[in-house]
Amino acid sequence: MRAMVLTAIQQPLQLVEWPDPLPRPGEIRLRVEACGVCRTDLHVVDGELPDVWPPVVPGHEVVGRIDMLGDAVEGFSLGDRVGVPWLGHTCGVCRYCTGGAENLCDAPQFTGYTRPGGFASHLVAEAAYCVRLDGLADPVAVAPLLCAGLIGWRCLVKAGDGRDLGLYGFGAAAHIIAQVAIWQGRRVFAFTRPGDTATQAFARSLGAAWAGSSTEPPPQPLDAAILFAPDGALVPQALRAVRKGGRVVCGGIHMSDIPSFPYAWLWEERQLASVANLTRADAADFFAVAGKARVVTSTTTYRLEQANQALSDLREGRVHGAAVLVC
Repeated sequence: MRAMVLTAIQQPLQLVEWPDPLPRPGEIRLRVEACGVCRTDLHVVDGELPDVWPPVVPGHEVVGRIDMLGDAVEGFSLGDRVGVPWLGHTCGVCRYCTGGAENLCDAPQFTGYTRPGGFASHLVAEAAYCVRLDGLADPVAVAPLLCAGLIGWRCLVKAGDGRDLGLYGFGAAAHIIAQVAIWQGRRVFAFTRPGDTATQAFARSLGAAWAGSSTEPPPQPLDAAILFAPDGALVPQALRAVRKGGRVVCGGIHMSDIPSFPYAWLWEERQLASVANLTRADAADFFAVAGKARVVTSTTTYRLEQANQALSDLREGRVHGAAVLVC
């Protein structure tokens, strides 16, 4: 197999060749067709997440076809197209797993972080955590749904049913979940990096009611706001943008420090919440909704060996929508 491997923190990935992996009982092996490039991959490569132990193969928005089945795998066949998301394993016995919150499992494994990911030609994954992609024909278009879409969906649910929704950081997750929110009848307000008129125009082209700089106040109070940008300084700004009783949801796995702010900006029953990981139920719910909402992903493709360029473009804000490696 070929893989782009993190061999040292904050260093470019290296293209290596390894023996093809073999699935263990309960696992399947995929021939990878496409893998989305997520901001979480940047946090892994840059060592911003704890316990990153190279060598690591990043990538957790994986689409491929099964080319080998381990023992005791049920419900999958050779040739099936499946998706492999961020959540790769849970213990099944901790209070969170038994209480319906497997995203908070005490002993989880994550694709492209603590287990090998999809920046590779082949990938082994636990069948129980894979997503069936029957009828979804374009692996490049589907790949971003497996994290950007799923995390965006979990954030949207946690944001509540308010009509006026702010999205801070209009990248892969926001451009997907904006389409769902608009389909639900909400109004979307898109916040981008100052001066990024191209992304603002992109947001408006998807139906956003307003698009402007993250340093600007919206034209009216918001019912809720979701922060996809990993900039802690946006949290106080978002709290000031939501109405009384409004909610701010932080969707990133990593964020810079949140600066202090007056209690008055939180008062009047405003709420601040975070989203961590995802559950298998999230995947089932989101893919059902995404089909009804006719979500269309905007993608820029790169060859597997161009993974470093894709990561650089994502870091510098040069990608509109989602970056996807074609393997």
